[in-house]
Amino acid sequence: MDRFVGFASSHAAAKRRKIAVVCSYTVSLANFRFKLLQAMVDNGYEVVALGPERHAPTIEALATIGVAFMPIPMARAGVNPVEDMKTLAALWVSLRRISPDVVLCYTMKPIIYGLIAARLAGIQERHALVTGLGYIFSQDAKSSRLSLIRAVAIRLYRFALRGHGRVFVYNQADADDILAGRMVDDLTRIVSVPGSGVDFDHFPPVAVPAGDPVFLMIARLLRNKGIVEFVEAARRLRAQHPNARFQILGRLDPGPLAISRQEIDRWAAEGVVDYLGEAADVRPFLAACTVFVLPSYYREGIPRSTLEALATGRAVITADTPGCRETVVQGENGFIVPPRDPVELAAAMKHFIDDPRLARQMGRRSLEIAREGFDVRIVNRLLLEKMELLDAGA
Repeated sequence: MDRFVGFASSHAAAKRRKIAVVCSYTVSLANFRFKLLQAMVDNGYEVVALGPERHAPTIEALATIGVAFMPIPMARAGVNPVEDMKTLAALWVSLRRISPDVVLCYTMKPIIYGLIAARLAGIQERHALVTGLGYIFSQDAKSSRLSLIRAVAIRLYRFALRGHGRVFVYNQADADDILAGRMVDDLTRIVSVPGSGVDFDHFPPVAVPAGDPVFLMIARLLRNKGIVEFVEAARRLRAQHPNARFQILGRLDPGPLAISRQEIDRWAAEGVVDYLGEAADVRPFLAACTVFVLPSYYREGIPRSTLEALATGRAVITADTPGCRETVVQGENGFIVPPRDPVELAAAMKHFIDDPRLARQMGRRSLEIAREGFDVRIVNRLLLEKMELLDAGA
């Protein structure tokens, strides 16, 4: 069994209550949950984070705020019962070893297998953070195979979510599916939160640059993120507006709906889009763009990339899908377009080409919306309050 990284073993630390946070992507602990983990530590808890990858920069960042890290075997994508049972067993062993008072799991596999393992380990305070139910719960997931996977997932969720802990959701569509699937037996356990929030100190507003318009999409390279539609819309616009630029920033994904590197290289060679690769820090790219675009029809929670664009002061074009539509007030800080519709997407982008002032006007409204509803400090306080984790050291 792997040893803890940064585990505190002093007598004083042993008296503190412990929280275990389980994820399916180690980098997300620093990118998406760092402020939440820091708030837990600041409230007097000993925190151990569990994730599959030994990502050194993330582990080092967690250590600076006193959060220990423990690796666990977990495949983020795919359905392999044997591997998933190994994940469940490893989580059970790890949680028994850590013996936390509280467990918080986020994303599908950690919620299902992490909470089942916590239950088997006798941990009473078990909470789930549903950051988006994912593609199998989308309206596009109609194949018999996906229907079977969804049915199995619903039953696993029901078993995993038994208890009295909170089930946090980012949008009403996820709450509705949880209720429709009878995944919880007490409606008061479901708590709505405005996404993961955004840190305004880390993502300060930046003036929209002058010059030719730059449309930026940040997403994993998955078809249901709307990348193909973005490329087709760009192709339509570049014929009449060759100075407009269309950029894609994001990592390759192992999922079944992944876009290959060869495919995106072909688009780049055609001159339709610029592929920027993957970046640990997206701020320079947001600062350099005119408008942020995310035409996703994946079942998002509330996309973190969009929240970061709002905080930067960028107008947003997104799809009329759960999680995405919550970030835009139509005609005020951007446009909501039908999913899988490159024609309407191109028409929305053309507004900014025709009127260069529009991006600045809508960008200011985006910043107001971000400050009003998506401040990470407010989000984290709500999470801690509902989990009854405030002032643990008092």
